[in-house]
Amino acid sequence: MHTKIRALLVLVVGLFLVMYGCRSSNDNNHVQDAVMGEKVTINMMHLYPETGASGQHQIVNKIIKEYQAENPNVTIKQEVLDNERYKAKMKVLSTVNELPDVGMTWAAGYLQPFVEGNLLTPLDELLQGELQGSFVPGTTEAYNIGGKTYALPLEFNIAPVYYNKKIFAQYGLQVPTTYDDFLKIVKTLASNGVEPIALGNKDRWTGSLWYMYMADRIAGTETLANAIKGISSFTDTGLVEAAKRVQDLVDMNAFNKGFNGLSNDEVKAELLNSGVAMYMMGTWELPNYTTNQDIPQQLRDNIGFFKFPTVSGGKGNIDSWVGGPGVALFVAENSPVKSEAKKFVKYFVKRWGEESVTGAGVIPATKVDTSKIQLPQLYIDLLNEVNKATSITLFTDVQMAPGAAEVHLNQIQALFGKEITPDEFAKAHDAAIKTGK
Repeated sequence: MHTKIRALLVLVVGLFLVMYGCRSSNDNNHVQDAVMGEKVTINMMHLYPETGASGQHQIVNKIIKEYQAENPNVTIKQEVLDNERYKAKMKVLSTVNELPDVGMTWAAGYLQPFVEGNLLTPLDELLQGELQGSFVPGTTEAYNIGGKTYALPLEFNIAPVYYNKKIFAQYGLQVPTTYDDFLKIVKTLASNGVEPIALGNKDRWTGSLWYMYMADRIAGTETLANAIKGISSFTDTGLVEAAKRVQDLVDMNAFNKGFNGLSNDEVKAELLNSGVAMYMMGTWELPNYTTNQDIPQQLRDNIGFFKFPTVSGGKGNIDSWVGGPGVALFVAENSPVKSEAKKFVKYFVKRWGEESVTGAGVIPATKVDTSKIQLPQLYIDLLNEVNKATSITLFTDVQMAPGAAEVHLNQIQALFGKEITPDEFAKAHDAAIKTGK
């Protein structure tokens, strides 16, 4: 009896060892499958919605489709949000360390807390090989913190004043080169019942563009840059004067009605619809005036641009711009598919540089050989402005630490709404920057 039991135990143990061996073999095969191309899903979050950024949206889809075709084991899952909702969601996701595998970020002050929180992984290795030397000088540096590059830029932007040629011709207006000429245009339009400038200042950064240019032209590029960095004060006479000039424009009815309660998306179509004469915005808006087939060619041909004019007695240069590197792609530090996500980012950046010029009409952060492609004149003219710029000042809210940036944006809206004085505007900035947050 005991012999039979022992025999049975030996049989059971033997079967167990066989089964375990098979399982171990299967596990090893599974690991091998993973190495050879296990199914991978990369979650990507971006801010190119089909409505509002049609050209960019189509290019993103094209690149993803190509990548998935070349890498059949990879699926790219997109989440698409407009600018403001994207920023809000990034803030929420960062607090719980659940950023997408691949997402978009801005440079400098916006990027800083994500790096300090160890939320993003360095991408310096991607700047070697195919991408080495392909970026416009000064673009990747904006995403370098502590000697490491945490994102690869897609765009390079400057902010011109776009204008409606038809309206200008109707009232005999010429492109202004001096601020006095600009004020005459505003007065002529307002007196004839035409809204001079489209502004959706609910988003706040839109009004910041106007203040920045005014500050640059009056106080000078260096004074503005030093105030933003906290090296000098916003109470500088020229910077306070710039805030006053903004409120003077409000008093002249230079902006559309209800501008502080309307978003940028709500007002930007007015330029094309001949409802407003001028609109200041970054060159990310350029596709709507060049390549967007949803907008009739006749409307696109009706849009021109001019530089923010010089102010009499001011220290600024008309070839000094507000702008800089635009959005950039990051890879989350805790991404479970980090290696594959990096490969996708490298592929995306290269293809974006090749497609975005003709496909969306944006100025990429990678170098463009304009001799090999046919481009709209508006695009060529703005690209030439980038090349001859004397300086480009990065957007104030992007430069500042998040807390100070929020104060800046709130103060901009209050300034335009005439809820504060120029002096109060200046002092609030100094106090916010001093905290270092």
